[in-house]
Amino acid sequence: MFESLAEMIALAEKTNQPLHAVVLAREVEITARTREEAWAAMARRLQVMRQSAEEGLARPVRSLSGITGGDAHRLWGWLEAGHAPVTGSILSRAVARAMAVNEVNAGMGCIVATPTAGSAGILPGVLLTLQEAYGFSDEELIQALFTASGVGAVIARRASISGAAGGCQAETGSAAAMAAAAGVELLRGAPRQSGQAVAITLKNMLGLVCDPVAGLVEAPCIKRNAAGAAQAFIAIDLARAGVESVIPPDEVIDAMGRIGRRMDPRFKETAEGGLAATPTGIRLARKIWEQPS
Repeated sequence: MFESLAEMIALAEKTNQPLHAVVLAREVEITARTREEAWAAMARRLQVMRQSAEEGLARPVRSLSGITGGDAHRLWGWLEAGHAPVTGSILSRAVARAMAVNEVNAGMGCIVATPTAGSAGILPGVLLTLQEAYGFSDEELIQALFTASGVGAVIARRASISGAAGGCQAETGSAAAMAAAAGVELLRGAPRQSGQAVAITLKNMLGLVCDPVAGLVEAPCIKRNAAGAAQAFIAIDLARAGVESVIPPDEVIDAMGRIGRRMDPRFKETAEGGLAATPTGIRLARKIWEQPS
């Protein structure tokens, strides 16, 4: 795809195009797909994102382990009852959607890994809520998804999107960065501002460990999707206001990669450290995985 965000942004600026346009053109160039085929595939992803978010909000979705589930539905019901969230309407509703998607994932439902299953709630949570708040069309959301995919491809190339390789910073951090870049473009920000949103988001999530209780993509993963959505919105507003990262976006991505490679293996999806190694985490793992006599 692209070797760097700098390359992607420079091409967009040189050709006076939005990021999604240069990403879509490059995808068509390097794959056997036509533009129409690539667009249809992304439209299908948007449909699945919406379905998974709606499912997790409409009813309490419990995981097979029983340790998580129903929190998105609970928060949504609280919001719909007229309670005033401290975080404001847009962020709180994005948080509910982000958690809903991940609860559907934990309940063995169908989601879109963006970029992974464990971080699948952040991008739809942010984009669907921006659509609700500002009236964006599905076509505009599909365009935003291409922007997000271009950012994710650069992160995967330069660092990692895998919790097992780089910790949760590589999963929810990457997802939040993708959502931030896409959100800036949706709100008519410049390509450079999308890049700055990536840098700001990742800087705030560097070093985040992957410590799933019982080795399951549930706790603390679901609530970290809520936090990732919040980080994305923070970066969107800062970038649109003209705030820039002292460290360029690609250098932030590279730093995340180095941190991930040097991270203790106990904090990279092994369930041997962090929250997974707490007394409660160990007790839950034993309860879930104990063999019947």
